[in-house]
Amino acid sequence: MNDLISNASQTYDVAVVGGGVVGCAMARRFTLEGAKVLLLEKSPDILAGASKGNSAILHTGFDAPTGSLELACMQEGYHEYLEIHKKMNLPLLRTGAMVVAWSEEDLARLAGIVQQAHDNGVADVRLIERREIRALEPGLSADALAAVEVPGEFLIDPWSAPLGYLQQALLAGAEARFGAQVEGGHFDGQAWDLQTTAGAVRATTVINCAGLFGDRLEEQLLGESSFSIHPRKGQFVVFDKAAARLLNTIILPVPNERTKGIVLTRTIFGNLLVGPTAEEQDDRLHAGLDGDTLAQLVEAAVARIPGLDGMPITATYAGLRPASDKKEYRVRQMAERNWISVGGIRSTGLTAALGIARHVFRLYGRSHRAIASADLRWPQMPNLAEHLPRDYQRPGYGEIVCHCEMVTQREIENALQGPLPAGDLGGLKRRTRACMGRCQGFYCGARVAELSAGHLAIPLATGACHDQR
Repeated sequence: MNDLISNASQTYDVAVVGGGVVGCAMARRFTLEGAKVLLLEKSPDILAGASKGNSAILHTGFDAPTGSLELACMQEGYHEYLEIHKKMNLPLLRTGAMVVAWSEEDLARLAGIVQQAHDNGVADVRLIERREIRALEPGLSADALAAVEVPGEFLIDPWSAPLGYLQQALLAGAEARFGAQVEGGHFDGQAWDLQTTAGAVRATTVINCAGLFGDRLEEQLLGESSFSIHPRKGQFVVFDKAAARLLNTIILPVPNERTKGIVLTRTIFGNLLVGPTAEEQDDRLHAGLDGDTLAQLVEAAVARIPGLDGMPITATYAGLRPASDKKEYRVRQMAERNWISVGGIRSTGLTAALGIARHVFRLYGRSHRAIASADLRWPQMPNLAEHLPRDYQRPGYGEIVCHCEMVTQREIENALQGPLPAGDLGGLKRRTRACMGRCQGFYCGARVAELSAGHLAIPLATGACHDQR
């Protein structure tokens, strides 16, 4: 990755701190607008923090606070994703969603959800009764009383999208440094001099996309923070691929003031997912799993889809969301110090990232020569979605390395090369799905270790694929 490391003596227009989905989208937007951009990420690869664990839904924004920045960014991001996904070979699966009432209390809230959706411009949202629910979801429990149908919800690949965003930025002239934790910095009135673990950086403007550590970065470099992060853990259960036939749409709960609740959804990779929980914790690095909580998730899933009873579980995992002391997005510009913070981006960040990047560029407001659309290069992302042709269906793939997920030798080798190669095991798994199937790397781990030798920040040993997400 030495080719990604820039000359520290030059001055960048923008340093984006944080390689999550928002940081990757930010680097792309500013680069396409003609800015000279450097992305700084403290881990060996992108998506190592909050962005690695989510439910992978492209949301319409039907239930976002009306008139909020969150809603505006979600809807702008939603429409841009639909506009560009084919150009990058990013998968998209339209399933629609239903907000299901399981109690009389839930039932009383449905009309308000429909009204909010219409106020938010999502006009095709409507109330449906039991008969229509059964027609759409014959496997759903008869305990469902009514639902709000949201036809415009999609499933996407949560990892290939930001990978594509950053790859396009790199193709257009952006740079990235990994293992580059910001340790200090000073603004001299014209530009920032940043000290990182990968060398010194000078940039006119800093955009803080540090996610779970965004408040600490503000405090470190500005002397105080305008928001505080309170990590919120979400645990997930992934059912076997055989479970996906039991569900057609995304099943959403009636939300409360604290959380949107537990979701039941297929994944674009062919599994069925239930989660997340919403558990406050102080630890910003570790999202541990709890057996009792996972059992409760399984019990809740079976209660809603009885056919899941006895269905094998492929994986369990947990992620952290960078919830802040307020529910809204915490976007703050300090024009006098050439600083913009993007904080408190929780579960809607995957959908909103492209919109957030456009919003921040409008705040930035500086004139650059935008890259002409005719000159844009569109990276072609490898497809991992089950409903589209996979690499193993094309000749010349070498061998099937991971039989659970049908991952080829060619896919693994390609993921270890190019302008943005996998930097660690997590990055390799997210690019290929190797070690993410039924056996969780038990059978393919040794071969993955062989193929990745010399490429990853931490070399793999036999069995190293276990317990990684």
